[in-house]
Amino acid sequence: MFKAHLAKVVYRATFGIAAILLAAVPALAQNDPLPSWNDTAPKAAIVEFVKKVTTENSPDFVPGPERIAVFDNDGTLWTEHPMYVQLAFVIDRVKAEAASHPEWKDTQPFKAVLESDMKTLAALGEKGLVELLMTTHAGMTAEEFQTIVTDWIATARDPRFKRPYTDLVYQPMVELLAYLRANGFKTFIVSGGGIEFMRPWTEKAYGVPPEQVVGSSIKTQFEMRDGTPTLMRLPQVNFIDDKAGKPVGINEHIGRRPIAAFGNSDGDLQMLQYTTIGDKPRFGLIVHHTDAEREYAYDRNTDFGRLDTALDAASVNQWTVVDMKADWKQIFPEK
Repeated sequence: MFKAHLAKVVYRATFGIAAILLAAVPALAQNDPLPSWNDTAPKAAIVEFVKKVTTENSPDFVPGPERIAVFDNDGTLWTEHPMYVQLAFVIDRVKAEAASHPEWKDTQPFKAVLESDMKTLAALGEKGLVELLMTTHAGMTAEEFQTIVTDWIATARDPRFKRPYTDLVYQPMVELLAYLRANGFKTFIVSGGGIEFMRPWTEKAYGVPPEQVVGSSIKTQFEMRDGTPTLMRLPQVNFIDDKAGKPVGINEHIGRRPIAAFGNSDGDLQMLQYTTIGDKPRFGLIVHHTDAEREYAYDRNTDFGRLDTALDAASVNQWTVVDMKADWKQIFPEK
């Protein structure tokens, strides 16, 4: 009798412990701040860096106001193939306005856009893109441009994945942004893309408000129109926030040198150098596109997001390189 009673007690205790352990599994999973990252070296490096700079009374502790993290956008936070998303926006704008400009069918770079000749468009380089931007992004108020961008981003679809572009943000990077903010970091986007193209949607997509977006810009001019203060967008380049321009943009817009930088291409090289070379604990990370099945695979030979010099510099500067295929459990958020 005693043995039977003892067996029941042991069984109940064992069952109770097992139930507690099983109940704890989801809780433990929920405590993982980076659930879309595989448990590989990049995830460990991120967690170690954050712990290092947020542990008070340690030699590597960094005060909250100095915890600045900067992120490139195209190819780092969302997809940039088969072309930059803003270029897709420009192409749609040219096609929408083509009926009012019959001369475009014989004039580059507009001819290439209307004929969907991406090879010629890519060969025209920055000069051709700037001409397209000046034509399609200027001659209107800042508010009018914001409305155009907001309407387009809500309806445009990626040609391969058939999803809104804001659905094609990288889930692991969205988690990383949230993880850094939860640990006292202020997160900024520093992109070669247009600052006013990004600002209407970055807060919803990434949790990054418009005042924390740094990008390329065209000149604007203040005017009073029928008693209303207005900013008019002019067909003149104001600032190109790419390559060596990124550290300049960081200094002008942020006013503090970051301690962490995240990029994916040679356009981010100088931002990574500016952020990571120096005193204090610092962290640099490159997203390497290696997953042709779930996204795209490219690096040294591509017209969009070329990763060559920066990839070689990663080992020299001890930057973390993310292999998307090996290090990420998923690429995009679930539908």
